[in-house]
Amino acid sequence: MAEQPIPATAREWHLKARPNGWPLETDVELLEAPVRRPEPGEILVRNAFLSVDPYMRGRMNDVKSYVAPYQLDRPMEGGAVGYVVASAAEGFAVGDAVLHGQGWREYATVQAAHAIKVDPAHAPLSYFLGVLGMPGLTAYAGLVAVARIKEGDKVFVSGAAGAVGSLVGQIARLKGASRVVGSAGSAAKVAKLVDDYGFDAAFNYKDGPVAEQLDKAAPEGIDIYFDNVGGDHLEAAIGALGLHGRAVICGAIAQYNDTEAPAGPRNLAQLIGKRLRLEGLLVNDHAALQPQFTAEVAGWLKDGSLHYDETAVDGIEHMMDAFLGLMHGENTGKMVVRLAS
Repeated sequence: MAEQPIPATAREWHLKARPNGWPLETDVELLEAPVRRPEPGEILVRNAFLSVDPYMRGRMNDVKSYVAPYQLDRPMEGGAVGYVVASAAEGFAVGDAVLHGQGWREYATVQAAHAIKVDPAHAPLSYFLGVLGMPGLTAYAGLVAVARIKEGDKVFVSGAAGAVGSLVGQIARLKGASRVVGSAGSAAKVAKLVDDYGFDAAFNYKDGPVAEQLDKAAPEGIDIYFDNVGGDHLEAAIGALGLHGRAVICGAIAQYNDTEAPAGPRNLAQLIGKRLRLEGLLVNDHAALQPQFTAEVAGWLKDGSLHYDETAVDGIEHMMDAFLGLMHGENTGKMVVRLAS
């Protein structure tokens, strides 16, 4: 395929200020920037879908973490999929679909070593940001490698209607869990968890104390807790976990925008008597699971046993709207921004 026309400039989001609490529109700015042609070993990608993820909030802070913070007055980053429009790298041709880490922009000049070719004939392109991408592997690795799920386990998932949580519950069911319970933030999401995703029970955490609602939804307790929320959910789960229970600590979205340190679970002493295990999860630690994950999840998608949803917002100009919507729980499944073709 011949090289495609390349614009002189394209739009990209820059971080202008570190948020104090909830991010504001004034903390970021959408700018026109030159589009740089690829040098040897690089490709130029026209992004088609941009990923919107909770971890991005942490990167807006200037704090030491497992991933470097965004730099002020520089383009922000995140997962993206798109099409190669110019290549100076062996193995990549114009028209190839690729997954890479330079989102928040329309065009990206990417080191070919940091791009992965994907096949849109196998699944819609946006799926490689979700069910077949980082959120999917996060859900899979958390259950299989960290929680070491076994048949008959009772599983509780917080943030269960989100990109990761919605897959955790379904994978748990497919792996033989005896009961799967989820929490979400609206009646519609609670209904979707049960009706579409096959959860045995679900509740709206806004309807009352989480611990009380979890006790009703899982009266015999739980063996595994997959934590996307933190706070009162983690405290409730510690109370509900049985002997040798396991908690996978994936996220804590309830406190990402807090300006003061959280009080923390008040019942950590229960870890001693119950011999509980709480373990943090970083998906990059489990790259070796990628082939197994892809094969198994692709099979579930093909035979219809795994249901996948995404919330798509159109236009790069609405990237910040999508991000704030994600932080407020306005998405069902994976949140993505779809760019004009």
